[in-house]
Amino acid sequence: MSSTPDVDARLDPESVRTSFDRASAAYEAAAVLQARVADELLDRLAFFRFDPQVVLDLGAGTGRATSELKRRYRRASVVAVDIAPGMLREARRHFGLFRRFERVCADVLQLPFANASVDLAVSNLMLQWCSDLDRAFAEIRRVLKPDGFFAFTTFGPDTLRELRTAWATVDDYTHVNTFIDMHDIGDALARAGFTEPVLDVERFTLTYPDVFALMRDLKTIGAHNVTAGRRRGLTGRERLRRMEAAYEKERRDGRIPATYEVVHGAAWGAAGKPAAPVRAGEVHIPVGAIRRRSSG
Repeated sequence: MSSTPDVDARLDPESVRTSFDRASAAYEAAAVLQARVADELLDRLAFFRFDPQVVLDLGAGTGRATSELKRRYRRASVVAVDIAPGMLREARRHFGLFRRFERVCADVLQLPFANASVDLAVSNLMLQWCSDLDRAFAEIRRVLKPDGFFAFTTFGPDTLRELRTAWATVDDYTHVNTFIDMHDIGDALARAGFTEPVLDVERFTLTYPDVFALMRDLKTIGAHNVTAGRRRGLTGRERLRRMEAAYEKERRDGRIPATYEVVHGAAWGAAGKPAAPVRAGEVHIPVGAIRRRSSG
């Protein structure tokens, strides 16, 4: 099965770039969930004894996690990569005496790095913004050394399900981005040539006073709808009212919920080893199995 969404759900790359560029100044103050997930991703790396020479933070945003990677791997060349120039400008705020890192504005679908030049690639909640996951994984695999390591998070299909369901009662436009299932992500990793993939899911529920507070939050961090099938122009008051009424059915204890399904993934470069078997679209190895391995 291809990891590329249907035509209406496909992302517009230029809209993605523009959206995050505009959101860069306010992003970090609002991206509470993104910061929490990044911390978990970095915590998982602590199980490995890495001594990398080159580290990429793909979709680095404002560089918060990049700075922590530099603190951990002081001898490494750590590079923040992001599609939005504004995000990389904001990343300067995370520079420190021992936390200086490089910044490169680039799309993960066309990385400006040599083949087999990277020891460790990390990506926090960026891959869901790629229009072609197969191509993204192929590029990351290309720049990764055979014994290199790739760790990432991305959003799964239950993310913002309440908002998607509410809009579905109003019209047939794609108001919410489409997210790829964990099993299809595993397939894409295998197709790209990664080995020993590990995938697991964590769910979060954020609550808001109303649906408009949720939508403002999404806009503030640049995460609003940028699909090809989105409605062009203004959404009328009647449509908004009907969507709000549908979402209100989810209200509990005075708040409305917003579900986020976070997929954690990790894999090694080829290194001559066979990939984990993929059967019926499933690649799921216990996290403990990979934590016993050390590198470096």
